[in-house]
Amino acid sequence: MPLEKAPESGVLQSVNVCLDVLLSVAQTPDVRLTEIARSLGETKPRILRMLRTMERRGLVRKSEAGTYRLGTTAIVIGTAASTQVDLVRIANPILEEVGQKANETTQLRIIDNGESLCIAKFEPMRDLRVQAMIGRRRPLSAGSYKVLLAFLHPQVQSQMIPEVLPRLTKRTITDRAKLIAELDKIRNQGFCVSYGEVSEQLVSVSVPVLAFDGSVIAAVNVGAPAFRTQRSDVDRFILLLKDAARKISAGLGW
Repeated sequence: MPLEKAPESGVLQSVNVCLDVLLSVAQTPDVRLTEIARSLGETKPRILRMLRTMERRGLVRKSEAGTYRLGTTAIVIGTAASTQVDLVRIANPILEEVGQKANETTQLRIIDNGESLCIAKFEPMRDLRVQAMIGRRRPLSAGSYKVLLAFLHPQVQSQMIPEVLPRLTKRTITDRAKLIAELDKIRNQGFCVSYGEVSEQLVSVSVPVLAFDGSVIAAVNVGAPAFRTQRSDVDRFILLLKDAARKISAGLGW
């Protein structure tokens, strides 16, 4: 079925057609170049150039049979789009519940432009606590938010890891091979604990929020001052966060 074309007024035509191509691939997996060009009323050379560009960016992938379907980048974008609308609304009361039980600061973070981004938080009513800020960014390669990296598709994960890893404290991992080994460990155990990787005085625990297909949507976190955090506290935080992650996923329909 041919796709309806959006009005050309006020839009860049080449971008508009490129989006039509992407939607065509999304709606008809394993579609051929000829079929896309015919449905859109465009020439095959023009559509082929767009498909090659999107293939390089991971938005589509070409099979050995010459057909096209969505690539890993498109899957990441689609998962994010389908969840972020309701993610904060669902997560806020759950973050508060965890924060009250732990009596520590909780956060919800997502991947945004190659970094972890805080989109929701709860802070307990106590004088000395971890300060959280919505909109604050942190490197994905440091601290417990490595859990976001750990659950990415290997190809996407590799693209997300910078060649030079930033050093925030003496505990920050700056060797790429060590980081990849650490990410494998995190994926296998299902959580990440960080002792002083972002701040010397901070203990941070994060658990991934996963979709039905195992892809990572977000991470829930407890951050606490190191001086009052024992191993038993960390174990309790892990249990609370795993329960919170399950509740958020369930609230999103998974």
